Amino acid sequence: MPKDHVSNHLPEIRSRREITRTRLFKIEELNIRFSNGAERLYERLGDFDTGHRGVMVVPLIDSQHFMMIREYAAGTESYQLTLPKGLVEPGESLEEGGNRELKEEIGLGARQWQSLGDFTLSPNYMTRKIHVLIAQDLFEERLEGDEPEPLEVEHFSFDQLMELCARPDFTEARVIAALFLVREQIRTGLLTCK
Repeated sequence: MPKDHVSNHLPEIRSRREITRTRLFKIEELNIRFSNGAERLYERLGDFDTGHRGVMVVPLIDSQHFMMIREYAAGTESYQLTLPKGLVEPGESLEEGGNRELKEEIGLGARQWQSLGDFTLSPNYMTRKIHVLIAQDLFEERLEGDEPEPLEVEHFSFDQLMELCARPDFTEARVIAALFLVREQIRTGLLTCK
């Protein structure tokens, strides 16, 4: 087998041990054996097995414009431009969870939804995935959210994406990726806007 060959067989997880747990996360140690016999210990940051999924929403005003929110990000200790997102509650579909988050964080709901797919942050070290939805045909409706302070809502054009990427308050990779993908789907006709 050539040295650069990657096996089609998933490595065997020989053991799994929880190292520590916080209110929001758990850290696991995995003993993994690869198809070539090599064994490694990996640590990963995971979510609790609650069955909740994360959802992030790209709210489209039209084919050229979208909205983002500015909220405090404790990880970077700064205010960041981001998209509405949160956990899907038990019994909610992805679209229902996305609509609730949109209403709580922007004060708008959506009548039309399209899936962009699941995004990961750092799949080598984290189990977290978030499902990205595109929201269209927006209407006014506000729900009370759990944010500690009011969120600022800002409007942008897809033509501003490169300019936005140069800003120190626009650094969340999954938001950047989602917006570029939506822009490309619009440009190539895969996504039609009202």
